[in-house]
Order: sequence, then structure tokens, then C-alpha cells
Amino acid sequence: MFCAVIVAAGSSRRAGFDKLAAPLAGEPVLCRSVQAFVEAGCSTIVVVCPEERWQTVGLADATYPVPVLRVDGGAERQDSVAAGLAALPEGTRWVAVHDGARPLITPQGIRACLQAAAQTGAAACAHPVVDTLKRADADACSLPEKVSRDCLWGMETPQIFDLSLLQKAYAAVAEQGLVVTDEVSAVEVLGVPTRLVQVGPNLKITLPGDLELAELIWQHRKAR
Repeated sequence: MFCAVIVAAGSSRRAGFDKLAAPLAGEPVLCRSVQAFVEAGCSTIVVVCPEERWQTVGLADATYPVPVLRVDGGAERQDSVAAGLAALPEGTRWVAVHDGARPLITPQGIRACLQAAAQTGAAACAHPVVDTLKRADADACSLPEKVSRDCLWGMETPQIFDLSLLQKAYAAVAEQGLVVTDEVSAVEVLGVPTRLVQVGPNLKITLPGDLELAELIWQHRKAR
């Protein structure tokens, strides 16, 4: 059984507005993310978000062909993910953890990541770094250091794992008192590598300009 945990408990502080409730092609960003996983064939989707956001985006009244549940988040992202994992139904074998603010993920991209996970036990969407990288000092002045971008990838979501592996990873994270920013970092605590999968435009809505770019990409896809 393939299920998903969609993390949407953040405050949207950097955006300056509730980016998860913002409209993307007429639907809230969070709902776009949920719909992608419905279309990808998830058996159950757990959304980690406050009750107010659940109501605001319309998920409380939405009807889907599979269960879409809500749980409260925690202080850290890993706490929110743990809450979502605890709500998964018995029999879950594979779990995708996804940032609700990545509404451009496609069902095809989700399935490609799942296929890679089925081969290795751990897979994540990501993209090779193509920009020139510079390190800066505290005053934002560049330092004369060459930072190689060879073999560097920018991490995305979904990140898909054998559920038992991810549960063991988060147990180890908790036992060691660590803070991790994604699930790949969690399974690395166990020494397990993750297969990286490139799936196309999959940006995270962080700043107002990101929403404008996402709208352009969405409309371009629709016009093809």
C-alpha cells in the first residue's frame, strides 16, 4: 500500500501570506499538492496542518476517492512528519513525504520516484545544481573560494521510503537528539543512501515571486 504524508504546518513567515492557501490556477496551493497524490494512486493521504488552514483551503469539505485526513503538526518539521507517519493506516508499505508548498509535482513525477524507491528502498525528487556557487562572509561579500557544483543536487519532495526504514530512521534521530530538515537526512543517520530522481519543474513556494512563476509553469503545462 502506497500512502502520503503532506507537510503543511509552517507559518509562511517568509512569504508574508499563507502560501498554502494562495490560489494556483484557481485552486489553493495545498489542494493542488493533495490532488497530485490522489491522481498518483495513493491509498491514503495524511495532511499535517492546523485546523484553521484545513478549513481555509476547503479540505474539510472536499470529497476525494481516497481518505484524506488531517493531523496537527509539531515544533519541528521532523515532529510534523512523525505525527503524519503515526496516522498512516495499517498495511502501509511505501510512504511519500511531501512539502505542501510544492504544488507543481505531477502524478507522473510521483510514480517515477515511487518506482525508484521500489528498487532501492529510498528515493527522492531532486535536481542537479547548475548555478555557480559562491561562499560569502557575514556581510554578504563573496569569498575567493571555488565551490564545485560537481555531483551537487538540490533536494525536493516527495521523498519516498519503505515505511519501516523511515520509522527506524526517525527513531534513531530521536534517540540521538538530532534535528534533520528532510527524510533523506534521517535515513542517512542509518547509513542508507537515497536514489535521487529528476522530475522537472517542482519548485517550492517560498516567496511571492515563486507563486507567479508557478502560475506561469502551470499555464504552460495546460496549454501543451
